[in-house]
Amino acid sequence: MKKGSLIMLVTAVLALTVTVFKTSNAEDGKSVAWYSANIKAAQAKNKQCHDDSTLQATPECVNALHALEISFGTPRK
Repeated sequence: MKKGSLIMLVTAVLALTVTVFKTSNAEDGKSVAWYSANIKAAQAKNKQCHDDSTLQATPECVNALHALEISFGTPRK
């Protein structure tokens, strides 16, 4: 195997490992993709975040809002 191919392979494996670790980490909460697939949950979370401004900067609130923006073009309250 050529050196360049080996470097590409190692880089791809490292990127995949980081991605798997990041998506499997339960502490990160629900992802944009999860909320996009579960619109009712995204709407409920967005309402909760809208009602309590201290939650708006949390990853789950940001992800829920982003999923709604992707799905509908504008945020739903």
